[in-house]
Amino acid sequence: MGLSSALASAMSGLRANQAALSIVSSNVANSQTPGYVAQTPNQIEVSTGDFGATAKTTGVSRDIDSYVQNQLRTETGGSGYADQMANILKQLQSVYGTPGNSGTLENALNNFTSSLQALSTSAGSSSAQRVALGAAQALATQLNVTTKGIQSLRSNVEQDLSTSSQAANAALNQIADINTKLQGLAATDPSAANLMDQRDQAINALSKYVDVRVTTDGSNQANIYTTTGIQLVGAGLASQFSFASVGALSATSLYNIDPAKSGVGALSIKLPNGSSIDVAGNNVVSSGQIAADLKLRDQTLVQAQNQVDQLAATMSSALSDKTTAGTTVSGPPAGFDIDLAGAQPGNTVNITYIDSTNTQRQITLVNVTDPTALPLQNATNANPMQIGVNFSSGMGAIASALNTALPGSHLSFSPSPASATVLRVTDDNSGLAKVTAASSSKTVSSLTSGGPQLPLFTDGGQALYTGAITGTGLQMTGLAGRIAVNTQLTADPTRLSIYNTSPVTPTGDTTRSDYLYSQLTSAVYSYSPQTGLGSASQPFTGSVSNYLQQFLSVQANASTQATQLQQGQSVVVSTLQAKFNSTSSVNLDSEMSNLIQLQNAYAANAHVMSVVQSMMNTLIQAQG
Repeated sequence: MGLSSALASAMSGLRANQAALSIVSSNVANSQTPGYVAQTPNQIEVSTGDFGATAKTTGVSRDIDSYVQNQLRTETGGSGYADQMANILKQLQSVYGTPGNSGTLENALNNFTSSLQALSTSAGSSSAQRVALGAAQALATQLNVTTKGIQSLRSNVEQDLSTSSQAANAALNQIADINTKLQGLAATDPSAANLMDQRDQAINALSKYVDVRVTTDGSNQANIYTTTGIQLVGAGLASQFSFASVGALSATSLYNIDPAKSGVGALSIKLPNGSSIDVAGNNVVSSGQIAADLKLRDQTLVQAQNQVDQLAATMSSALSDKTTAGTTVSGPPAGFDIDLAGAQPGNTVNITYIDSTNTQRQITLVNVTDPTALPLQNATNANPMQIGVNFSSGMGAIASALNTALPGSHLSFSPSPASATVLRVTDDNSGLAKVTAASSSKTVSSLTSGGPQLPLFTDGGQALYTGAITGTGLQMTGLAGRIAVNTQLTADPTRLSIYNTSPVTPTGDTTRSDYLYSQLTSAVYSYSPQTGLGSASQPFTGSVSNYLQQFLSVQANASTQATQLQQGQSVVVSTLQAKFNSTSSVNLDSEMSNLIQLQNAYAANAHVMSVVQSMMNTLIQAQG
């Protein structure tokens, strides 16, 4: 190697040292900068033929563990989901209140049943009647307040969907903009490294709101998809979330895949090709805060409302509905006659029979006067199965509709010769089925019907709750927010004891108060699977008190589990962040060590140059 080659090598070494020193300086200066990834110089050997080699710096590398980074983004989405679920479910527990305390549904129901029990010990006492009436009003008010709290949470979630969509759009636009800036830049370009740091930060921010899957192509463009395959960002192009809020929500504001029927804000995503996708209807997102908001608004909190609505409906019907057993038809064929006269929309007929497999089954006939609500939908293996018919359409038409709806049941429906309002149900005389019971349940509207039933609670004042089903939904939906004490009873509290006017109920008669107390504390009812309790084939059954305690317990457990998931997810994210930081963040001790090495190398290269210069001077002098 000649002196010229030695000088060239030393000079290339100095240039490489200078580049490395610049990178070390940048690392140290940005050691506290969020999202900054430590850089190392890319240095290669360049051959100069027979005269040695020189050093060349070709750019920088980012010290990043892509696998851990992807894991961290996945778990960040899970954390965003868990945080939102735990936060809202904790607030829902505040709506219910602390068990045993005043101002809770449980306390209000207990006070009401206790007042009915006290009324039975002094049925003619006006004071006891007023106390019972006040307790009923307090229970109705507590149901109203609970509904208001649940719908307030749904409205808050609706607003958060708007805020989260805007934040996600900002991140998407930033990622697409940085993609554009990175076009034409090599991944090792120092300016590209800084842009990639910014892009990673934007992707991390996005992963809080939606689940993301990131791939990088050969031109250093980040392509981002949801785990369901919807592209969020491509080369310079970004999808955009669009949310059209409807404002405050009510119990009847429900999601429907048909935009014309939906009562909640529509969240869609517009793809770069111009097409638009309904996020909720197509399950576009499966994790992140937006996914949690959608589940809370359209499922979790709707189910919570269903639970209190079912409580209000069961209480109302338990006190006001009169169940009458069908009249036995000895046969053959054998069965029952059921009188449908006076049935109101939503009133029912219940039929129990043994089928050809010797299995007991139940059918509930529902009086549906709105043809747009038919046919009623049943879950697979629903028991009882609900069939909607218009009880006022005539026995012949009803029988024909039921025979058509129940092929293979070996049941036979026909008009009864006893009356134009009586429906007969029997077996088909094949011996393959046996009708074991039949009854009708009708809502009593009079305060003094001669029976203990009492329309104590109403739907918003005067209207009775009958369980009506229409094309726009169930009367039960939102009932807890509308339930009130019958205004006729408010005007005359004595009707809590007097159930007959001719002859007048004797003073001290406890028939009605005993009945009301029994209906709320010991009578057993079946509850809709939409409450989250039981299933279509095995619905939850129990007293009103049992049902209230059960769904409150389920909600408390759900909140506890959500909090535990939130805490566990936080630990996972923290652990992954620490693991990511251990390889990607600036280590000052390591940088100081690198600085010393560079200082020594710089001095060595400078010394080589000094020696070469001295030798060259000596050579020149010798030649002179």
